[in-house]
Amino acid sequence: MFGKNICLKAEHNDPFNLQVHSIFFTFQGEGPYVGKAAVFIRLSGCNLACKFCDTEFDHYKVVSVNKIIQQVKALRDKCNLVVITGGEPLRQNITYLTEELCKEKMIIQIETNGTIIDNIPLNSQIICSPKNTCGKYNALSPKILPHIMALKFLISADIDGYKDIAEIGQDAYKIPVYIQPMDQYSEKKNKKNMILTMEIAKKHNAIISLQIHKILNIE
Repeated sequence: MFGKNICLKAEHNDPFNLQVHSIFFTFQGEGPYVGKAAVFIRLSGCNLACKFCDTEFDHYKVVSVNKIIQQVKALRDKCNLVVITGGEPLRQNITYLTEELCKEKMIIQIETNGTIIDNIPLNSQIICSPKNTCGKYNALSPKILPHIMALKFLISADIDGYKDIAEIGQDAYKIPVYIQPMDQYSEKKNKKNMILTMEIAKKHNAIISLQIHKILNIE
């Protein structure tokens, strides 16, 4: 959390056992499925360490995919959306997990930063939240662009690199763009972020995305 995590490389060796931080029932708070009931599978570890990251994902247990599926089935009730997130979920080999979820007739949404492009599950909907590294947004690989359902940019009025969005391949693939005011845990900063988000939404004809799970005070 807050960029204090260790940057970890991709581990694509074992698709049958994954490093899992938590599995829980909630509502999707961001992006295209905002407000929809969902089971979240939060995997551990990330290949980036963003100073503004608001999620704790370092702690984990190694859990077999079969046990993960059992937990999802126990939590799902009537919802059919599973969100695989992190950290960076594509850091691990989640191909077998998504195959098993598909057998359960689940809609699979993967939240990724778009920097790891090996073993992308083609049976899933990719939501990419690109990060500004080394002072710029890098163009996304053609290997992942065709599979991205939506892009989600973070907006901050006082962090360089997050004061606007960039064209990183979305135009050619007609990918919807969501923009989200960054939560900097400061009422003053967050108000400025919200105002700037609205300005940028008008400028780029983008969709504003708010973190409703924080408004609802749920995980």
